[in-house]
Amino acid sequence: MSESTESKYVTLVSSDGFSFVVLREAALVSGTLRGMLSGTGFVESTSNIVKLPNISGILLEKVCEYLYFNLKYKNKTGVPQFEIPPELALEMLVVADFLDT
Repeated sequence: MSESTESKYVTLVSSDGFSFVVLREAALVSGTLRGMLSGTGFVESTSNIVKLPNISGILLEKVCEYLYFNLKYKNKTGVPQFEIPPELALEMLVVADFLDT
C-alpha cells in the first residue's frame, strides 16, 4: 500500500470550495466515499481528496457531523437522535441517498 492510501485523514471538498478534513474511518461510513477511497481506478484513493460538486458547504458540514455521529454510536444502545434542521431536511435526504449513508 502506498503512503497516501494509508493516510489517517481525507479531505472532502464542497461545491462552493469548503474543505473538511475527516478521519478516513469516519468517511468510510459512506458507501459512496468508501468506494471512491478504497477502489482502484479512482484518483481519490491515492490523493485522499474527494470533490463533491453537487454538495454545498452547509450540507457537507452536516454530513461530516453525521459521519462522526455514526462512528461514535455504532453498535451502541441508547443512541440520541441526530438533529437535522428542518430547512436542510429535504436536501439532506438527497445527499444521504447519493452518499449511501
